[in-house]
Amino acid sequence: MTFHLPQLQQNSLLFPAPSTALREPEGLLAFGGDLSPQRMQSAYRQGIFPWFSEHDPILWWSPDPRAVLYPEEFHLSRSMRRFHRHSPYRVTVDQDFEGVIRGCATGRTDGCWITDDVISAWLTLFSLGVAHSVEVWSGQQLAGGLYGLASGQLFCAESMFSRAENASKTALMLFCPHFLAHGGRLIDCQILNPHTASLGARQIPRRDYLQMIEQLQKCSLSAGCWYPDELI
Repeated sequence: MTFHLPQLQQNSLLFPAPSTALREPEGLLAFGGDLSPQRMQSAYRQGIFPWFSEHDPILWWSPDPRAVLYPEEFHLSRSMRRFHRHSPYRVTVDQDFEGVIRGCATGRTDGCWITDDVISAWLTLFSLGVAHSVEVWSGQQLAGGLYGLASGQLFCAESMFSRAENASKTALMLFCPHFLAHGGRLIDCQILNPHTASLGARQIPRRDYLQMIEQLQKCSLSAGCWYPDELI
């Protein structure tokens, strides 16, 4: 059976409806367009995200079901509790966004989809105050972290990395209560995997996700959530 995959137009920010995404491969919605900040923000606000390899065209996805993490449902294992009691790390927000995204881009075993063009696009979003990072430091060295896009009470988490034991888990563990305390309600994890599932992420139907984010994006976080000098 042949499927027609819509191509995005350079002069339009319109996306196909997420309900039209292919079932195989799961959630593939369209290709083409660009990674301009306007298109990127439009995509995430509609539950759509780019994911493609270096030599592929830009591919846009909206999977069903959708993996999400309610920040109050973060699962802290016994071993992680023990580790955290004597943790050598400190955690910051928006102190080294470029360091975090470049950390996520290196040392991956699933094929590096965080290309130079992707990094450039996200750095622009960070300069606009739309993208944010959480950094985990061991002394003066960046040990791990995560980054993503914020829209109201929704945080679309893109990727995380570790260079030291439990560093990425520490980033998410401390971000969840911080985000919740400032009014955050939902963290988008896109596609469930064993790692995110072990931390409390679960799947919900795409239609439920889209209904939720429509409401969450109308609400604001309290002041200070993304203050760059704030230690969590």
